[in-house]
Amino acid sequence: MKTKLGIEKFINSDLSKYKNLRLGLLSNQASVNSLFEHSRFLIHKKLPNNLKALFTPQHGFFSEKQDNMIESSDGIDSVLNIPIFSLYGETRRPTKEAFDLIDVLIIDLQDAGTRVYTFIHTMAYCLEMAKKFKKKVLIMDRPNPINGIDIEGNLLEENFKSFVGLYPIPMRYGLTMGEMALFLNESFNINADIEIFKMENWKREMYYNDTKLNWVFPSPNLPQVSSNVVYPGQVILEGTNISEGRGTTLPFEIFGAPFIKISKMLEDIAKTTLKGVKLRPIIFEPTSNKWQNQKCYGFQLHILDRKEYKPYKTTLILLQTIIKLFNNDFLWKQPPYEYEYEKLPIDMIIGSKKIREKIENQHDIEKLEKSWQEELNEFGENKKRYHLY
Repeated sequence: MKTKLGIEKFINSDLSKYKNLRLGLLSNQASVNSLFEHSRFLIHKKLPNNLKALFTPQHGFFSEKQDNMIESSDGIDSVLNIPIFSLYGETRRPTKEAFDLIDVLIIDLQDAGTRVYTFIHTMAYCLEMAKKFKKKVLIMDRPNPINGIDIEGNLLEENFKSFVGLYPIPMRYGLTMGEMALFLNESFNINADIEIFKMENWKREMYYNDTKLNWVFPSPNLPQVSSNVVYPGQVILEGTNISEGRGTTLPFEIFGAPFIKISKMLEDIAKTTLKGVKLRPIIFEPTSNKWQNQKCYGFQLHILDRKEYKPYKTTLILLQTIIKLFNNDFLWKQPPYEYEYEKLPIDMIIGSKKIREKIENQHDIEKLEKSWQEELNEFGENKKRYHLY
């Protein structure tokens, strides 16, 4: 059976209580129902003239903006003629002036299931401001595209909080947007007035392509479900001079650099414990971003077994191998990154300076993974309190 989205449940519910309320909607171009109708039009059709403002996260309303710190500006929706407030421009929090236009904020965003993806942090800021300005928040739930069971990675340390990590959660957290809203709201004492519109026919073990829904990309570099599957690991490469595939048709699924020697890397990788993934040698030329128009030698990740494949661990192993073999050419990306101008981007992405140093010093990845297992298990038990499915 096809998964029924939260927005579809909302639209088909009794909306009489909202008839005299001014509504705002946090969304982007991926905020559509199973027939590709956008949430703003669905709401407008059922509650004409109630929608007073739109809010949009990183990458812009039409998911047109590339990469980090590429801002989008406020605007006017050309169809409904209402303001669009960018939450990735001059501000990342909704302002009092914007919230003065509404009584209720509706959040309908497709998440990636990965800590560094900024949509959950935009949601958290909205909950904080909703509490401050006494606004109700309705969350239209959507699938975690990489399932609601698997969790992976170290928990972010307090010193490395940023817009790619506001809270101590692992890189892969196995919660839907609705569940994450409940978790953040209670665990970190935000205490906003929230209501979740649950999905139907979604099970925790589902990847997005099990839902029978069509994937609509929420940002330019997550064009397909397979991009999401590798993202919790390959996003780490953003903190390096290795191309993570931006500027190609396979972002995050391919990686490389001009200085990588494929045969040397394959020889070394054969000694590691990579599972569920096949590295296929490739050569590519990014049309933008790192190594633009230069020949990069690297690999495409083909996932053979999603149950065995661990994206975070896999990329740590790949990264450590590159550092070991090509240390004279490998570099960490320098600040700024997500409005942090001093700390290394890799430390904010990983959420720890110590772990980055251990990777540099060729610390055994298996032992490294075990070092955060206890806190990861605690997170896994805690998150079950917020499961809706």
